[in-house]
Amino acid sequence: MDGERLVARCRELALLSEEDGRLTRPFGTAAMARARDLVGAWMAEAGLEVRVDAALNLLGRRPGTDPGAGTLLAGSHLDTVRDAGPFDGQLGVVTAVALAERLHARGARLPFALDVVGFSDEEGLRFGAPYLGSRALAGTFDDALLELVDGDGVRLADALGAAGGDPAGAVRGAAARAGERLRGYLEVHLEQGPVLEDAALPVGVVSAIAGATRAVVRFAGRPGHAGTVPMAARHDALCAASELVLAAERAGRATPALVATVGRMDVEPGAPNVVPGAAVASLDVRHPDDAVRRTAVDEVVTAARAAAAARAVEVEVDTLLDTPAVAMDPALSDALAFAVLSLNDVPVRRLPSGAGHDAAALAARMPVAMLFVRCVGGISHDPREEVAPADAEVALDVLERAVLSLAGGGP
Repeated sequence: MDGERLVARCRELALLSEEDGRLTRPFGTAAMARARDLVGAWMAEAGLEVRVDAALNLLGRRPGTDPGAGTLLAGSHLDTVRDAGPFDGQLGVVTAVALAERLHARGARLPFALDVVGFSDEEGLRFGAPYLGSRALAGTFDDALLELVDGDGVRLADALGAAGGDPAGAVRGAAARAGERLRGYLEVHLEQGPVLEDAALPVGVVSAIAGATRAVVRFAGRPGHAGTVPMAARHDALCAASELVLAAERAGRATPALVATVGRMDVEPGAPNVVPGAAVASLDVRHPDDAVRRTAVDEVVTAARAAAAARAVEVEVDTLLDTPAVAMDPALSDALAFAVLSLNDVPVRRLPSGAGHDAAALAARMPVAMLFVRCVGGISHDPREEVAPADAEVALDVLERAVLSLAGGGP
């Protein structure tokens, strides 16, 4: 029943969207406010003290018996990509709330406080920069982020203030709770890949989060009439940008465990009878080894510059994100692994995450660990995203046993 309820709550949350007919819930929007209200009500029912911090993160607190024992955090993010599935991020939040419900119903006492958190932005959909919520809590949210603008020209600082947040508090550390002992962060998350399904396992323990580089590459050529400008005289920005796409593909295929993606391309003027004068492309490169990742980025960018120079096209690279790989904390990971083993001797699969998560941002402030949950077909960032109720219940059982183990001194 717990698993069915977790899945049902995820689907209920998925109805709260900025777009009709599909799930799109960016940072600082009315849909995010409704999601916070709904999850906040669930938190209150679980006996948690509910508040929203300066960066619009939702927090539900369960005090511990020892004021000096610090605070353990558990949760995930409430924002989504565009046209999202119902489980990415949301599953981790509702599972952490369900953990609090179990502890409350059983009268279980923990020496440390438990904070259930629903982060306000992990995906970076609206402003192009991920981990806004978790960076604020980690104390790494800087002034430059406040000057980011969305597609409508709205500054992040203005959006944050209009939604009830505090730009100064997000930057200066009010959200980071400076001086407080934060024991660690546990995140349950959809795997977003096929490894667990292929291994016929409901859950797996994450070993590390791959480092990631995200950049925008701008090509500036010269527009011209498609019928009158000879091929040899063209300065085609799109042709140069296409070489970036192919260079990224070559790097990903040639380097084990490396993934490189150009997922977005904007072309101007965008007419069928005009030579493209400008092109803007995204670049996303990930690998568990930071040196390998950065070498690959350099090779891809070098190839793009060479392709642009050959066409007399200018190129500019703006790096939006350079996140180092993050190893999970051994003690917290072992607590999850022992909890998995205690459930009918389910084998423990340890696997890296190619996707970024709030845990990566929080690692700058505290120990972190993650539990992956099997997803059907390995599908994620898609409306077809699916988690079996039985697997969701296993994840909740593991989280509960791990937290109780940590409360008793470890596995």
